[in-house]
Amino acid sequence: MTEAAWQWDETLYAGSARHYSLGRLPYPPDLAEAIGTALDLDGTGRLLDVGCGPGSLTLLLAPLFEAAVGVDADQDMLAEGQRRAADVGATNVEWRHLRAEALPADLGTFRVATFAQSFHWMDRPLVAGRVREMLTPDGAWVHVGASTHRGPADDETLPYPHPPWLEIDELVASYLGPVRRAGQGSLPTGTPSGEQEIMREAGFTGPTQIEVGGGMIVERSVDEIASAVFSLSSSAPHLFADRLPAFEADLRRVLTTAARDGLFAERRREIAVVIWRP
Repeated sequence: MTEAAWQWDETLYAGSARHYSLGRLPYPPDLAEAIGTALDLDGTGRLLDVGCGPGSLTLLLAPLFEAAVGVDADQDMLAEGQRRAADVGATNVEWRHLRAEALPADLGTFRVATFAQSFHWMDRPLVAGRVREMLTPDGAWVHVGASTHRGPADDETLPYPHPPWLEIDELVASYLGPVRRAGQGSLPTGTPSGEQEIMREAGFTGPTQIEVGGGMIVERSVDEIASAVFSLSSSAPHLFADRLPAFEADLRRVLTTAARDGLFAERRREIAVVIWRP
């Protein structure tokens, strides 16, 4: 897949924002501690979270900085981020509605720029070059890689059944077809790889990598798993159009049948943190 093989459009996550808080597993506090230690963060400087979504990472890291800016192309995601910021009393976060390709957008310089499950949606060479110019000389680019909607597949005994992800995937495919959907387009070969080459070509050095979390067992409800499905670009609510009520009814039937007392259990995945220097 080339950088030009898929074109972003504003429907990518249409209808998904409200499902994030319920359907995505929150980042563990250990993630903020690990990043803070690795970068010697001391409460000064500014954070730029690019493709911030509803602020899951922005709000976790904001206390480590003097100020933070969350940037996203989806207005509903930013509204959810503002709501969550108000809930936790985060007053040092600014939210900006723009695509990463529009940076620097007069935002100034930053000590750290973070990308969590977002870089693959962007014109990566363009964004890498522009963000590098926005970092202070001692700054860092931090890529957080995690699948927060589901845990790893395993056969171990858990206190409740594992969510029936294979059956869920088959149900989504029966409604939307076998090729992964993304906005108005599709991703027949998945999202692009080759990040290291792009970063080095943009002038970054590194990377160094740390791993955080993983292993902890979490209980999840039928509602949480349903929201996890709708939080994905590949099964965002808008993709089902007028078949959305039927799909949700079928999804909940699958989940209710598989659950025990309305609950499932999964292990958290490890989170990979990759740090590049400008």
